[in-house]
Amino acid sequence: MRRFVSVAGVAALAALGLGVAPAEAAPDHPDAEVAGVAAAFGLSTDQARAQLAAQDRAHRLAASLPEAVRAHAAGQWFDAATGRLTVAVTTAEAAGQARAVGAAAQVIGRSKADLDRTDAAVRALVGAGVPGVYGWGVDVRGNDVGVDVDRTKKTAATESFLSRVRDLGVRITETATSPRQQSGTIQTGNPWWPGSESNCSVGFPVTDASGAKHFLTAGHCTNDRDQAAYGASGQQNRIGTSNVGGTHSVNAREGDMGVVAVTEPGWTLSASVNTWGQPAVTLTGAAEAMVGDRVCHSGNTSHWQCGEVKYTHKSVDYGGGLVIDDLTWTTACSLGGDSSGGWLLGDKATGLHDGGPSQCVDNPSDGDMSLFQPVIEALSKWQLTLVTGSGPAPGGRTLTNDTDYAIRDYQQVFSPITSTLTGSAAATIGVSLTIRHTCAEDLGITLLDPKGKAYALKYSGGSTCTPWSGARTFSVPATATPAAGTWQLRVTDYGPGDTGTLDTWSVTL
Repeated sequence: MRRFVSVAGVAALAALGLGVAPAEAAPDHPDAEVAGVAAAFGLSTDQARAQLAAQDRAHRLAASLPEAVRAHAAGQWFDAATGRLTVAVTTAEAAGQARAVGAAAQVIGRSKADLDRTDAAVRALVGAGVPGVYGWGVDVRGNDVGVDVDRTKKTAATESFLSRVRDLGVRITETATSPRQQSGTIQTGNPWWPGSESNCSVGFPVTDASGAKHFLTAGHCTNDRDQAAYGASGQQNRIGTSNVGGTHSVNAREGDMGVVAVTEPGWTLSASVNTWGQPAVTLTGAAEAMVGDRVCHSGNTSHWQCGEVKYTHKSVDYGGGLVIDDLTWTTACSLGGDSSGGWLLGDKATGLHDGGPSQCVDNPSDGDMSLFQPVIEALSKWQLTLVTGSGPAPGGRTLTNDTDYAIRDYQQVFSPITSTLTGSAAATIGVSLTIRHTCAEDLGITLLDPKGKAYALKYSGGSTCTPWSGARTFSVPATATPAAGTWQLRVTDYGPGDTGTLDTWSVTL
């Protein structure tokens, strides 16, 4: 199941230690990131540092936007030219509220619901694929849905498709190129070899609930179940096994992500990112990138490259029936063999390299962009914990239950998480949850600790029903509460005639 992070979701990630929290002081940016951004955008190092500091401020502001602004938001992005967060909203009142807290605002004609409906209609028309059509998704800066076409691969079927989507009001971009999936100590950016195949790159080191060692990588590098993984070519220096049991790899509409189990003795997991001659970056957590962000990636072929996020949650068609939804598209250079390598937002993991151009070009069109799989989805899917080191913003101990639970009239639902962590829980416990429900006002939400103590997160109330369709975050004070044991989220429906689902929830201890 795909995970979407909306304007509200940024705040949720921040509270989990996965993004830049509203109250957090701006971190010092790694020298490798500063140098990479300066090289990518023709800036001095001082200009790059100033731009990254402005980007941090934009993320903190995004995490603290008033609910009244979020309710009317159709997208947000970091504008490097002005150094500010820009929010697209549907009403002048919401624009005024956004400006009052320091954001730039644009009043637009298409709501998020409008864009989502058009995007869904395009996806339905694409189906299993249309010749030459390689990308489609929402462009928040343009407040429209775009479709990308490689004109060198168009057929009569392509023209028929384009005629139908034009009626939906989409923007069509034609290029002469299109992206492709690239092939080719456990440290982000280092090479690894799936069996006897060509090398890929290490994504991010992780551990599971029992503490066993793994690393995240691309699904197209882990298609074969129980395949040996090596640290050198020629089936030399075995690391472990990829896609154990056939349940640890995805390369389809859901995403492009996989897991390699590190089982051989002598291998250690490092939170230090290989930056290929630049000072190493130490991972401190994970974060969701937004449009306009400056991001960098480490890969075995192109090494350390930086660029700008152009689109998020945009689909790609690589041909041969391989369609992947909800990838992040960037201007950074990448080459074959970079597959699986880690993408960073500052010193936080943000993505796993998926695909890109056959060669790097200046001022890339959509057909020459590099794409990555958001890493938070992979961490959540397999209940994995990122290996982090010391830094300004440690990731925290976050546990997740990703099972869907139906919410029914006048009933309670309990979703458990069993923790094997040691010691006490944090003095302030963070909770993030994603719910789809037709009436948020009918819901009461409570966290129950292993001793049965209840922490009220949300009370039912309000005379007008508004839908709940995304992530929200809460924090509660705790005193000498043990981290180990079963934590439960209790969702109570107090009203009639509404339906919903508890999609996922996480607790940071």
